[in-house]
Amino acid sequence: MARLMIVTGAGHGIGAEIARQAAAAGYRVGVLDVNGGAAEETAQSLPDAVALVASTTDSDAIEAVLDDFGTPDALVNNAGIVRFTPLVDHLESDWRAVVDVNLNGPFVCGRAVARRLIAEGRSGSMVNISSINGIAPGPNSGAYSPTKAAVIQLTRQMAIEWGPAGIRVNSVAPGIIDDGMSAPILADPEVRATRSSRTPSQRLGTADDIAKAVMWLCSADAEYVNGHNMVVDGGVVHTVLSGMPRPASIDGIAEEG
Repeated sequence: MARLMIVTGAGHGIGAEIARQAAAAGYRVGVLDVNGGAAEETAQSLPDAVALVASTTDSDAIEAVLDDFGTPDALVNNAGIVRFTPLVDHLESDWRAVVDVNLNGPFVCGRAVARRLIAEGRSGSMVNISSINGIAPGPNSGAYSPTKAAVIQLTRQMAIEWGPAGIRVNSVAPGIIDDGMSAPILADPEVRATRSSRTPSQRLGTADDIAKAVMWLCSADAEYVNGHNMVVDGGVVHTVLSGMPRPASIDGIAEEG
């Protein structure tokens, strides 16, 4: 019997690539997206995949999805949105929308799947998609950075509460990815070149990079990894001092103590 995986926000971008790699690994994939057409398009491109149409923030809709599809062995909470605005100009409606999708969505979906796995006495794995913005806040990103920081902490809380039941929960923090919501930003050639050159690995990340990390965390090879936030960013979060000047005259000078 095929293992089941549900990937939220899988109608396009990183979610669609995760769904593709999951299908290649032998999972029967539930391609969940609020956009039915996008979910169907991705599902039709994969063997034995099913389009699941629901909002991740609607607990009744998620329960109905699980009734139809079954309890997944793995859940990937990938769905997310951003509203780029300075905080002083940020609309409350936009703030609440981002919090609802980015933070409440993983909670609603994770809780629903965990309840069923525990009731059925089964182990499982979940991966929440966070972001390097949850580690180092991005200016004018509104609620996005705070929600992604919260997702990292939610992941840890899920891990310690559900770990005893055999459910592992980890997160993956993408860096500058050449796909999804970064596409309009990277459409500017100058911005694209700058972001590539300032990444220690000297390239932008891809949806494939993120999907590989997700699939490893869901695999038996990661069976002792729980509550971990895996940063997949080519080294970007470690570059805070690289833009700070230092006089060449002090090179070679060392002090003790």
